[in-house]
Amino acid sequence: MPRQKFVLSQTHIWIILGLIWLGSNVCDRLWLILDHSIPAWDQSNHLSKSLQYVNALTSPQLLDGEWWRSFWMLSTKYPPITYILGAFFQIIFGLGNDQALLTNLLYSAILIISVYTLGKTLFSPQVGLWGAGLSMLFPRLYQTRLQFLLDTPLMTFTIACFCCLTLWKLQKTRQKQWLWTVIFGLGWGLALLTKQSIMFFLITPLLWLGISYIWQRKWERILQLIVSFIISSLLWFPWYRTNWIYLFSTVQNSNAIPATYEGDPPLNTLAAWTYYWQDLPLAMGWVLLIVPLVGLLLHLLGKFPGINEDIDSKRAIKGIKWLGIYFVGSYFVCSAIFNKDTRYIMSYLPILAIVLGYFLTLWRGKWEPVRWISVMVAIMVMITNLFPISGTEQLSLLLSPGVSFRPYLGQEISVSDIIKTVQKTTPYQIANLGVIANTDSINHNTLNYYGQLANFQVYGRELGNKEDYILQDSKSFDWFVSKTGDNGFARDNQLAFAKTLENNPNFSVIKTWEMPDKSWVNLYQRKEQSIIVESLPKALDKIRLDKVIIPAQASPNYPIPITYEWSGNGQDLKEGIVLLSWYPETSKTSEIAWIHDHGIGKGMLYGDLDNNQGFKVIENLAMLPDKNLTNGDYKLRAMYLNRKTNKTYLIPVPDVTLTLDNNAPAIISPELDLGTQLREISLNLAQGMPGLDTIFSKVGRFNQYDPIQDYLKQTEIALNYRLENDPGNHQLNWTYGLVLSQVLQEDPQGAIAALKQLIKLDPNNPYHHAYLAFIYLYNWQPKAAETALRPALEQQPKVEEFQALAGISAVMQGNFIKGWQILSSLLS
Repeated sequence: MPRQKFVLSQTHIWIILGLIWLGSNVCDRLWLILDHSIPAWDQSNHLSKSLQYVNALTSPQLLDGEWWRSFWMLSTKYPPITYILGAFFQIIFGLGNDQALLTNLLYSAILIISVYTLGKTLFSPQVGLWGAGLSMLFPRLYQTRLQFLLDTPLMTFTIACFCCLTLWKLQKTRQKQWLWTVIFGLGWGLALLTKQSIMFFLITPLLWLGISYIWQRKWERILQLIVSFIISSLLWFPWYRTNWIYLFSTVQNSNAIPATYEGDPPLNTLAAWTYYWQDLPLAMGWVLLIVPLVGLLLHLLGKFPGINEDIDSKRAIKGIKWLGIYFVGSYFVCSAIFNKDTRYIMSYLPILAIVLGYFLTLWRGKWEPVRWISVMVAIMVMITNLFPISGTEQLSLLLSPGVSFRPYLGQEISVSDIIKTVQKTTPYQIANLGVIANTDSINHNTLNYYGQLANFQVYGRELGNKEDYILQDSKSFDWFVSKTGDNGFARDNQLAFAKTLENNPNFSVIKTWEMPDKSWVNLYQRKEQSIIVESLPKALDKIRLDKVIIPAQASPNYPIPITYEWSGNGQDLKEGIVLLSWYPETSKTSEIAWIHDHGIGKGMLYGDLDNNQGFKVIENLAMLPDKNLTNGDYKLRAMYLNRKTNKTYLIPVPDVTLTLDNNAPAIISPELDLGTQLREISLNLAQGMPGLDTIFSKVGRFNQYDPIQDYLKQTEIALNYRLENDPGNHQLNWTYGLVLSQVLQEDPQGAIAALKQLIKLDPNNPYHHAYLAFIYLYNWQPKAAETALRPALEQQPKVEEFQALAGISAVMQGNFIKGWQILSSLLS
């Protein structure tokens, strides 16, 4: 009597899928409970971004366009859906790495359902279940989902999107086709909001379908693909529109530079094209790779009895062909990219899980238990890879070499103690740490993340690579973190500077911590800090300038050290920008000689400072007079400007006189404040491309020294006020400063207004017109860009940058022939 076959009901299927989801997540949470490690470089960077979205989502202003622009700009390099979802989970469950990783509850559910649906649709429900189970057992996938990275959500949304595309492709009725057109468009939009590289995996199936439908003249299907793209753009377009300018640098920074640094094989070598093929055993494990393939081989040789009753062989061949288009296309696209990383190919592993699941079902008759034995062995391998079970190391190494990922059970590393020490030392200030060490636990990203967890009071920044940057860093950071012993990826010149800190009289060791490897982490602080904040017993009605300390005589050719001592109530100090003007003492006119505008405390005062409490703020800064000033005595005038209320009033100034003498020697001074440096380099805008190279080589360091980039806002507010009220003969120079501050804040409307004013002041400089055209293009206004660029082309038609702007403008207006004619001539 033939054995009765057990048929899985829909209820049974959902129970099995639920158990797969529950088992994988319980395993993940147990690992995280045991693990005492702290997030490393990339993980900390992504967690910091998610915290910024937590901060933004706690007080959303959904009807405010400016709020949305700043919301999308929180992440300029990567699309933000990973950070936004992580933020929602942290808002509900609390802040931290483990809480952010609760997003895996969502991702694993989506992935399991998507893989099951693909397997069921292309093969059978049985294959769908096997594929869903295998996708949780691949070493690469369970190792990566224990870290807060982009790869797991990228894989999840890519597979979900491909699942929707497959279901759309197989629909027979018009009504269902259009329904899945909408669903696929929404999935495509979410996938593109995860990371741009989803197109590495979807481009081949999309091209295959597009070409096939064109060949078959199925124009409605082509229309549906176009509609899906339009629907997807409703989700991804706002972020890409805001941050498209960064995509060009992202390609370079995430591809060529890392590949060269890591020594990846060049594309003209066989190793580049077999890199991911050789990685498959590590990604999937030997058992889940070999046993299904052996099953396929024995099936083809006819060694199994009967036929596979669950699956129609013709249907299976079609399913393998469709999945093969996805796999082969994505394999070659990923291989064609110079930068190689084993995580980059994760989005085709669940597809292989479906195929291998089908091959497992080929084990039939008395060999059917091989399926379950293989899965049990894979589960055992996963447990030994993830958990420190005594005596299992050799087994883990044999069956899944090189992918052991066990929790760290040792002493917790005192990163949070470093942050608390900084907070206790300077409770009223934002602190910016120059981090010299660069290990997986002590690095700028990890310290920055823990500083963000401490209510965004402490930031970590990496030291520069060049010798000039190290010298500038030594003057611009008030805090440094160094480490003895292994320093990971820290450069030699950075380590040499760390050695000098040990005997540097300008710095003192605040505290040291012993690490688990017996090395020591040292926290240094500058003895004469650039900003000192002290509490006072009572508040004051207005801001006072109690003291100004300057040398009696100085040269205008060098920075001049100056100390300001301010006092007032906390809120006014925090919101205050001081407009400091130096005038010739003997001049009968009120013409300003130079300015030293800046936010009180350099805009780094921290916390909800009480209006009923007084504070003293001491600033040890440097200023830079105009080099063309005549020798003589100069006096200071001060005005207070509240950045929120625009309230202004004059501040009485102590009786101080500065004598300028061109023959005076240079005086040792602190680094110039960032507002002064920004105004100085902004004058390079007049030079075009050479000037821009100078500007952007310096701005990168400025942004390291002010982690919240508040110096840009200070400069914008101060110069706007001066240009509206008393520009004098500084109007052109100050307008350059205003333009640069607006551009660096990525404020297109403000930059357009400032550039129009700049053109009025100097219409004969063609670069002014080109800058305006570029901002119009950045703001997706190509017609306005074409008009703005006309005077520049008339004055200097052969400048390649002007022609490139003209070509891009033409392309953005849909005039592809004209755009190609212009741009192709530049490439020839």
